[in-house]
Amino acid sequence: MRPAATVRVVELFLVESYRSKVEPESLAASTERARSAAEELAREGTPVRYVRSIFLRDDEICFYLYEAASAAVAAEAASRSGLTFERVVAAVTERPPRRRNAPPLQLRDGG
Repeated sequence: MRPAATVRVVELFLVESYRSKVEPESLAASTERARSAAEELAREGTPVRYVRSIFLRDDEICFYLYEAASAAVAAEAASRSGLTFERVVAAVTERPPRRRNAPPLQLRDGG
C-alpha cells in the first residue's frame, strides 16, 4: 500500500520593496536573485516559487510576486535574495482567457 499523496496549498504573496528610480542596480539583477533564492528554498523542501516583478518607477516601488505556503515563506525567500522590503501581503490575480488570433493592439494618437 502506497502512502497517500500530500497536497500543499500555495497562495500568492506580494513583497513590497522601495527601489529608487536612480538606483544603479538593475531590476533584472534583483529579480534574478529573487528567483534564485526561491529555487534554493524549494530545493530544501519549502514550497515557494518566484513568479514576477513589477516596478513602478514613478512611485519608486517594486513588487515581487511569489507563490508560497505562507507570507512567512515569501518573506524568507525575499530575505535570502537580499531584498529589503516593507511588507508582505496576500494577493489575488485573475488572468483573462487568451483569445486565439486576436488582432494586434491598436494605439491611438493623443490628438
